[in-house]
Amino acid sequence: MREEAPTAVYNVKIESKMAKFDKIAVFAKMGEAPMVPVFYHKDVEVACNVLKACYDGGVRAFEFTNRGDRAHEVFEQVIKYAERECPDMAVGVGSVVEPATAALYMQLGACFVVGPLFNPEVSKVCNRRGVPYTPGCGTVSEVGAAQETGCDLCKVFPGDVLGPKFVKGLLAPMPWSKLMVTGGVEPTAENLTAWFKAGVYCVGMGSKLFPSDKVAAKDWTYVTDKCREALAIIADVKHPVK
Repeated sequence: MREEAPTAVYNVKIESKMAKFDKIAVFAKMGEAPMVPVFYHKDVEVACNVLKACYDGGVRAFEFTNRGDRAHEVFEQVIKYAERECPDMAVGVGSVVEPATAALYMQLGACFVVGPLFNPEVSKVCNRRGVPYTPGCGTVSEVGAAQETGCDLCKVFPGDVLGPKFVKGLLAPMPWSKLMVTGGVEPTAENLTAWFKAGVYCVGMGSKLFPSDKVAAKDWTYVTDKCREALAIIADVKHPVK
């Protein structure tokens, strides 16, 4: 039986925690199940149920975005729920643009930090705690600069603007690069095939996994099925049957 997700946040007290998984473990999870759901909801119960639905669908790294008022309070509850119900899930935070926010979420147990842009000061904060930082990069130079500060995985963003050709073009002279793409990623064979054939390490996927009508209807089975379908497509692309 699934444990009931918490329905609200009361008297939240920030507790200092360590990330449950280290950098090597996080990257391994992203590589083995190379689709990272990107999600935010102000309701703790909804956020926890989406997390569990993704976990049941085979996902092992989940990005909770820092987009709403007091989002860190919801995140704290999601982390606690994950520890009980999704023990192998690495939960990270997205939409981080400055070091103070990164530090706050790491205090709450974030296993990785993702941003829409590259801020070298965030790299410093994350490196001190051994937490991977995946910054958003839109040029080859930005990826190179991020790598110099210890960013082992860089995010190609926005993916729908840059496209798979950008990934392929970057990897030609910089084949050591590990790239995650977010924006313009869909759970379809055509879309995922294009990205993984171009050479991405993993993809981040948001609204296409969680249509608003499905979330409103609490159709968590839909989310689980979509995650399974996406991961199956990726597996077929990466390991085609000969």
